[in-house]
Amino acid sequence: MSHDAVLFDMDGVLVDSEDYWVEREREELLPWAVPDEDVAVREIMGMNYREIHDYLTEHYDVAVTKEEWVARFDETAATIYTEKVDLLPGFADWLAARREADIPMAIVSSSPHDWIDLVLDRFDLRFDAVVSAEDIDAPGKPEPHIFEHAAGEVGFAPGDCIAVEDSEHGVDSAVAAGTTCIGYHSGADESVDLSSADFVVDSPEDLLATVDELLDVED
Repeated sequence: MSHDAVLFDMDGVLVDSEDYWVEREREELLPWAVPDEDVAVREIMGMNYREIHDYLTEHYDVAVTKEEWVARFDETAATIYTEKVDLLPGFADWLAARREADIPMAIVSSSPHDWIDLVLDRFDLRFDAVVSAEDIDAPGKPEPHIFEHAAGEVGFAPGDCIAVEDSEHGVDSAVAAGTTCIGYHSGADESVDLSSADFVVDSPEDLLATVDELLDVED
């Protein structure tokens, strides 16, 4: 069965930001917010940063307000996306060729639009749809709503779409929505379990080749 559209997560897939976020969260953000306990980064990986504070408040004794948390995340994001990250190797040319072939492509991210725009502008990327957790009036990943919404934005049912994710929460969301999910081990956290995905790859070359196989296109 060939597929019609591709829904890409941004962090840890299109850009190697998870490497930087994992480091910042482990070394700075989580100890600052929850100083009395050791919170594993994998607990929050793939979640919207506002919902992370809600999660921490539910499970831990949190020492900072949501406003403080959001402000510090915004400051960190500006540094990471404008100064640190690299684009997935080979992706720019691949995306241009697939868009030339009229294959719908979307970003589906827990990040806010302001952060996504930093990446789009820096690498001059164009997608048919850009969907943020801000766009849905429902819980974000690992719930399915964001992928269901994104599939509608590109004009297909979720079952006609390929989703690419690098986190357990993201994979769970994509699978629950009914997409065919590729789990991408980006290397940011080797302990991440992506086995719920339909396919698991660990290199940019294998990732793009697997997407092409599912699209039934040749390079």
